[in-house]
Amino acid sequence: MTDIESRIDTSRPHTARIWNYWTGGKDNYPVDREAGDRIRELHPGIGAYAKADRLFLGRAVRHLAEHEGIRQFLDIGTGLPSADNTHEVAQSVAPDARVVYVDNDPLVLAHARALLVGTPEGRTDYLDADLRDVDTILTAAAKTLDLAQPVALMLLGVVIFVEDDEESYAIVRRLMDALAPGSHLVLSHTVRHPDMADVDAAVAFWNEHGTPRLTQRTPAAVARYFDGLELLEPGVVSCSAWRPETETPDVAMYAGVGRK
Repeated sequence: MTDIESRIDTSRPHTARIWNYWTGGKDNYPVDREAGDRIRELHPGIGAYAKADRLFLGRAVRHLAEHEGIRQFLDIGTGLPSADNTHEVAQSVAPDARVVYVDNDPLVLAHARALLVGTPEGRTDYLDADLRDVDTILTAAAKTLDLAQPVALMLLGVVIFVEDDEESYAIVRRLMDALAPGSHLVLSHTVRHPDMADVDAAVAFWNEHGTPRLTQRTPAAVARYFDGLELLEPGVVSCSAWRPETETPDVAMYAGVGRK
């Protein structure tokens, strides 16, 4: 058994594996499926969040590669490989795009090494690090990315795991401060919303039974991550409403793209 495999805990449900279950993946365990089904009972629309977030990722990356000329992507909190991963979308537009994935979940890392293989013209790399390890991430990412050139910082559904508000804002600022002008922040975050009260019950269940714990924030609090950046239209909205290709219902996962 490798060191990574020894870190995989199948006794408690894990968010990356539940997300994988909801999106139709097979990289999950009975404990994850049981928790995922229970959360779906509390909030029947929860499975749509994972799919909406994944579709938002594809639209955002495609826009940045096609229209903003971005050729470098730093994707922190990657999650388990799925269809249309960041490198697949970016390199379908620009084969020379470079992507660095960062995650500290051992199952994600085990699969990333086998599945996340990029184009011959581009580069794809993977780091075992926590979002809070900003210096470690930047130092290691600089071996693949040129931080003096624009980078898209991808933070999809990951700052929800930093409970303290000010710490979470500081992490995002430190990362963006290290990137060149013309860089972009792509961020999504679960929100509290008066029209979606059943979300609170699902989050409470998760925080009691699953790992890691997550924090909801208001739409206004999510928008604060983009302070000092130029928000691309339509601003910070439900991720299903960010430049959708078809009209879909709003979900309590808000997202935006901002330019430095």
